[in-house]
Amino acid sequence: MMKTPGSLLRRKYLLVPALAAVVLILALGGISRLMRPVGGDTEYLVDCVKGAPLQRVAADLEKRGVIRSARAFVWLARLRGEDDRIKVGTYQVRGDMTPLQILRKMVAGEVYAHRFAVPEGYSIYQLAELLEAREIFGRREFLAACADRQLLRDLDVPGPSVEGYLFPATYMITPAMKPAEVIRMMVAQFDRVYAGRFGAAGRGQAAARHRLVTLASLVEKEAVAASERPIIASVFYNRLKRGMRLQSDPTSVYGVRAFAGNVSSRDVRRKNPYNTYQIDGLPPGPIGNPGVEALQAVMAPARTPYLYFVARKDGTHFFSTTLDQHNSAVTTYLKGAAGKRAAGKRATGYRNDDPSLTGRR
Repeated sequence: MMKTPGSLLRRKYLLVPALAAVVLILALGGISRLMRPVGGDTEYLVDCVKGAPLQRVAADLEKRGVIRSARAFVWLARLRGEDDRIKVGTYQVRGDMTPLQILRKMVAGEVYAHRFAVPEGYSIYQLAELLEAREIFGRREFLAACADRQLLRDLDVPGPSVEGYLFPATYMITPAMKPAEVIRMMVAQFDRVYAGRFGAAGRGQAAARHRLVTLASLVEKEAVAASERPIIASVFYNRLKRGMRLQSDPTSVYGVRAFAGNVSSRDVRRKNPYNTYQIDGLPPGPIGNPGVEALQAVMAPARTPYLYFVARKDGTHFFSTTLDQHNSAVTTYLKGAAGKRAAGKRATGYRNDDPSLTGRR
């Protein structure tokens, strides 16, 4: 029986929806497979960093084998309107979790821990700002714990705060932890490193540990090139032996603002117990939290005759033994605003004709 053109056309129209249905079923099956757990009970820690795009988070999940498809995870978040609602933190996820369960956990902010790094030389004030920016602790809450007298006694830390003893390292801070617990963890790390690296010297100079940490904090703030730390330490020791003021720029702004390289005449004249332009000897305590190399530098300083230093344009320093040499170097390396900006860390409001500043490093 011959089929008419009309019957063929009708069959064609019936075939198109059938094929579409098959494609849809296959697509749904594929999506369903991508939304299933990869399997297993292996636990993974995944970081969601502030400012990181969703695609990067999803790619990390796929790379670790936690989800089957990064693209499917991104589309899931977008379809739910949650692509910009993932909270910062470190999440603990398992292979038996579905992508939807993982997404819900991240949107709810159910962090396992915050991975927090203490940079070398940062002060408690800078750390407080970082912690607040990461939404881990409030700035005031953390600073109050840093100065808690009972906590200081428990930790055997002299001075008005734990400044200097929050060892530069990376820490895992869980949501349940309080500032005091985190401080204890950081000080414990300092104690371990100090005892392990400087055990013999530390025992021999136990009473002077605070002095060493204080001096190391100045070296940490002043040095740019690691190789210069022992030399800078020697300059400070030489000045202390001669009864000269240390006149270290970072001390003039401690507790006022973060040291960003430049200080003004107003800064160096500020009445501040930490300002070594205004006080004799070391400040009453550290001005930041030094790392191992800065501590090593004050334990074993270089032997030099230097009494002054000034930054060159590449961030290294020119060291000199006399004030005339130093003034000449200041003219060479800090001449003009452009030179000051290039010199970076040591560009200051130094004036050769200011008698109150002529002893500057």
